[in-house]
Amino acid sequence: MKAAVYNQYGPPEVLHVKQVEKPIPNKNEILLKIIATAVNSGDCRLRKADPFAVRFIFGLLIPKIKILGSVFSGQVERVGEEVKHFKVGDFVFGHSDMSFGTYAEYKCLPENASIALKPAAISHNEAAVIPFGGVTALHFIKKAEIKPEQKVLIVGASGAVGSAAVQIAKAYGANVTGVCSTTNMALVTSLGADKVIDYTKEDFTQNGETYDVIFDAVKAIAVSQSLKSLSKNGIMILSAAGMSEMFQGVWIAITSSKKVMTGVISHTAADIIYLKELIEAGKFKPVIDKSYTLEQISAAHSYVEKGHKKGNVVITIN
Repeated sequence: MKAAVYNQYGPPEVLHVKQVEKPIPNKNEILLKIIATAVNSGDCRLRKADPFAVRFIFGLLIPKIKILGSVFSGQVERVGEEVKHFKVGDFVFGHSDMSFGTYAEYKCLPENASIALKPAAISHNEAAVIPFGGVTALHFIKKAEIKPEQKVLIVGASGAVGSAAVQIAKAYGANVTGVCSTTNMALVTSLGADKVIDYTKEDFTQNGETYDVIFDAVKAIAVSQSLKSLSKNGIMILSAAGMSEMFQGVWIAITSSKKVMTGVISHTAADIIYLKELIEAGKFKPVIDKSYTLEQISAAHSYVEKGHKKGNVVITIN
């Protein structure tokens, strides 16, 4: 099968398409024919080992996992003899978690992984881009226990995680303010935001407003500066936090009634099913900026690294 492989950490050019062995499912696994995947910020960070600490998990000098990609939409081609919940021919979408491997024509996953039947009303390209931003946003929104009528500010509201966070927070009944650039204001409004702040013209830390939850999806704000915009018992979510922000979060939790949430996300099939139900209810729509082929994977990574994409970048494979 074809796959985009990388054998060393580095720039987008380390990715190259080659023929590799097609996987065979174990008794409890399904073999997926991947029709579409996506390039996300996590893929880019792992490709270049940023931060350096990822090397202690994924390989100090060379990457242990040769095929990146963590999301997919496709069709079940084969099932192991113990598989009960999926059958050959099912169209599915989901997240491969830390096993990665979706920059390829085929991928084996346990049937209890983060997989669900694809919503019939959307394309494979649309389904493939949902899980990364969707499960990240959902993880933190559930953890923060967002309630109806709470005021939620989402920074980076037009990106993969931010666009998902706007829609999921609205589904939870929150009053949502999105922060983005001028060109993305119409998009964020269309996603359901009650108010949109153009960061090129207004600094939300200076407008006198306070919020129950501030969700920074792109590591764009100074934590210390933003604290004054957080209510007394408010929660700051830093889904793209580095080590510095994590340490600041610990200090804030010790010295005040405010909380800072960071860390690695977790998700299950139930989370993918929840996103599927939101889509089918018309409460969640995927946002796609650009589409590339697998052979254009390096160009797709280069584009994502510029940091200006709207929503997601999809890769069509089969």
